[in-house]
Amino acid sequence: MSGVASPGLREWQRPLREQFPIVTGNPGLAYLDSAATAQKPKAVLDAVQAYLTGCNANAGRGTYTWANRTTALIEETRERVKAFLGDPDPDRSTVWFTSGASDGLRTVALDWLVGELTDGDEIVVPFADHEANHLPWLEARDLLAERGVRITVHPLPYQQESRDYDLEALAGLVSDRTRFVAVTHVHHVYGSDMNVHRVREVLGPEVPICLDAAQSVGHLPVDLGALDVDFVVFSGHKALALPGTGVVWARGRRGGAFRPGGWQGTPNTTGILSLRTALDWLDAAGVARIEEWTVGLGIRLTDGLSKLGAYEVLGCPLSLTAASTVQRRQGLVTFRHRAVSANDLGFILAAHGLLVRADGLCQARAGESDSSVRVSLHVYNTPEEIDRLLGVLEGLES
Repeated sequence: MSGVASPGLREWQRPLREQFPIVTGNPGLAYLDSAATAQKPKAVLDAVQAYLTGCNANAGRGTYTWANRTTALIEETRERVKAFLGDPDPDRSTVWFTSGASDGLRTVALDWLVGELTDGDEIVVPFADHEANHLPWLEARDLLAERGVRITVHPLPYQQESRDYDLEALAGLVSDRTRFVAVTHVHHVYGSDMNVHRVREVLGPEVPICLDAAQSVGHLPVDLGALDVDFVVFSGHKALALPGTGVVWARGRRGGAFRPGGWQGTPNTTGILSLRTALDWLDAAGVARIEEWTVGLGIRLTDGLSKLGAYEVLGCPLSLTAASTVQRRQGLVTFRHRAVSANDLGFILAAHGLLVRADGLCQARAGESDSSVRVSLHVYNTPEEIDRLLGVLEGLES
């Protein structure tokens, strides 16, 4: 079977897998849904318990030791996020904590973008990515319309076959009234890196870019110096931290300063602490090696699926086999059975202890119209789990 990791990489992965109690505690199950939420290493769980039993307090609202320590932890985590993302100008940028990527994108739309646009302005946003990176921009448009400000929302164009962004078509959309572009780093259905650095080349130096990094942070190296975007939004729970934790990183260079509206109440202190610990864990493990491992598992899966005639793999058809030289999926593979519904296939796989996502995958209005099965991988997954999955799928060929 192709897509087998090198012996050295296997030796690197084995002790990391052992650090996930939910994985080792359920040997009969293969968790293959990390794009929805990632499992948590013991270091994160231990850090949260130590905080809650050692210095739990509110932040910014007390002068005693526990409160001061909590406040300091939150500020330290802001700087930790900047360092993890390779922030080239940390003194100028800001980090805000939200409940997740969906909340973060909506905050950028309603608390920043609305104030930046005037009548006749244009924005370009995805219509075939995740709904969380689609609906907030339409909400901003509608809010402005209620105030008598008319803006134009252009759908970000896609290449038909590869499902990558169509940069030539994008260049034809950009005008002197283009004020903002929203993009996705790794597509949540096709698993492809959307080549955001090339979007900047098309737009030029002045147009702000908001990057949905929900499927990239914690899965592959993210280098803000190379990406040259203005906002990065991601969910902590997909980067090994607790649920209810998200981040908006704002560069503060193009447009006005970003600050969420309203009163900033009690922060999710345990979630923020868990994020800092998760980022430390990811750095120690090596995010580049995590990417190598999960991409290799994805190759193993797509190569196996390419030999089964009953299945259609979504995304670029040229990247299926192990011999392919085009861009690989980032540990995320989505497919359909040509006769069995996605929901039924999901139930069948669950009965075999294979936990996958099987539904519409939160696609925006121009995305895939039919449900599908998504397998998404992280450092705790193994080649044996992929082979087990392929064995079940092969049994459903006829």
